[in-house]
Amino acid sequence: MRSSPEKAPDRASGERTAFDLQSVEILALVGPSGTGKSHRAMTIAQERSCDAIIDDGLLIAGSRIAAGRSAKREETKTAAIRRAIFSAPGHVLEVREGIAQLASKRLLVLGTSTTMVLRIVSRLGLPQPLEFLDIKEYATPEEIDRALWQRRQEGKHVIPAPAFEVKKTFSGYLVDPLRVFARSREQRYSAPERSVVRPTYSYFGRFYISDAVVMQIAQRICLEIPGVKRVLKTLVLAVGEGTILDVELVLDYGIKVFDVMQAVQRSLKDNLEFLTGIYLERVDVSTKKISLE
Repeated sequence: MRSSPEKAPDRASGERTAFDLQSVEILALVGPSGTGKSHRAMTIAQERSCDAIIDDGLLIAGSRIAAGRSAKREETKTAAIRRAIFSAPGHVLEVREGIAQLASKRLLVLGTSTTMVLRIVSRLGLPQPLEFLDIKEYATPEEIDRALWQRRQEGKHVIPAPAFEVKKTFSGYLVDPLRVFARSREQRYSAPERSVVRPTYSYFGRFYISDAVVMQIAQRICLEIPGVKRVLKTLVLAVGEGTILDVELVLDYGIKVFDVMQAVQRSLKDNLEFLTGIYLERVDVSTKKISLE
């Protein structure tokens, strides 16, 4: 269970777990903001046998976000920087516990400078990095320029985790999957999926969809399923970091009721998340009437 970001006081890891954080090997990936560090982090982590990544306030292990809160969810750039360097004691404790639960042997820590990385590992109670990797070693000048252009012109940020995982903590944000092919020294392979988001503090403005619009989109999706006659009710309920959608239908006479309800449920889950960026924690579909028309 995660603790709330501001809840617990900063304390030594030994009080909560026997895992020795000082035993973790640290590699650091350093480069200015927007040069493609997060985009390449998962590939570099694989090549250097890292168990997990620390990036912008998150602890990412494999295909899941293991702990932390992303700096990209903060309202201002200043708050985002404070989140990225683990200024909040509760945030520190949560990520320390996440590292201990993973029993990580080697971590890849991302930062815009060596100073930032040293501050992060110090606050997390981790040892100093064994090696500092420069983003210029992994990206060409042309690739860095293109990444910087996308950051400035389109406000795009990459999170090194799959879209289905990112949507859980970025409900209501525009989240797009990004899968690339990378070339290792021995062979060409498909790199793990990562995600593109536009942070709240982006100068493009905050992305917001009202409940009324979500309900109208849900109704339209339902009516496109063969066998659905009318939509009696749609209810949107925000819970935790996701949303529960409840719909009540009138179905045509003579159809297979449960098959149609399952089709509606799948379509709502897939299409509504795709169209709005809202993470649906649950989709409840009920039928109380059959139309004889």
